[in-house]
Amino acid sequence: MAAKTWLITGISRGIGKALAQAALARGDTVIGTTRGGAPDIGAPGGTLHVLPLDVTDEGAVQGTVERAFGIAGRIDVLVNNAGYGLLGPVEAASAAEARHLFDVNLFGPLAVIRAALPALRRQRHGHIVNISSIAGLAPAAGSGLYAASKAALEALSVALWQEAGPLGIRVTVVSPGSFRTDFLSDHSLRRAGTDIPDYVGSAGQVVGGLLSRAGRQPGDPDRAAQAILRAVDSPDPPIDLLLGADALDRARSRLDRLGADMADWAPVAR
Repeated sequence: MAAKTWLITGISRGIGKALAQAALARGDTVIGTTRGGAPDIGAPGGTLHVLPLDVTDEGAVQGTVERAFGIAGRIDVLVNNAGYGLLGPVEAASAAEARHLFDVNLFGPLAVIRAALPALRRQRHGHIVNISSIAGLAPAAGSGLYAASKAALEALSVALWQEAGPLGIRVTVVSPGSFRTDFLSDHSLRRAGTDIPDYVGSAGQVVGGLLSRAGRQPGDPDRAAQAILRAVDSPDPPIDLLLGADALDRARSRLDRLGADMADWAPVAR
């Protein structure tokens, strides 16, 4: 299979780092972005370029994407991976916390996509991979705003798949479950600033259970990276790629509840 050129945001850690390493290991070219510093990534067989980028700076996004296309001449796979989590009840987050979360998790990827699409359309080729979360499909208490930002990314991805598909541009949205990354560390996670005791038994309980599993999550980020490579290489890639048995279970539970509500309330809906 011909070597690919990737543009991946957020390669310092987590699935973004694992994906960059996996692509490099098979001889691909990776143009990766970080907010600062060089990531600890080897490039056996491949070529790595690292560019600084804050995805909330739309002007910087435009310049970085143009620079990436200038380096490689073309981009085969664009991966929007940069993002972070916000835990706490929906009511507990301030307006500023909510806006910043959406600036990074939704408007950042949107800016990257908008900057890349003119060149991808000229190529009549490319694959946009948006790293979401199972929370976007099956939200849980204690992460409602994070789930909302990922649900918006999911909806954007599905619509973009319909719009750009006829132009030769594929779109896949990846929804991982719990993986052994540092997502639960201070690098990638924030807590809502307000403490509301009434939510201790709902959001608080879920958040506490989540944090207690830090470092012991069932998902292997290296296997996630291989799954994404397989999807990108497929002649018929998925629109939705769920990763992890826990992600499948949560999605099925959400679909079961949706189906039950649809059946029970169909007469009212009609």
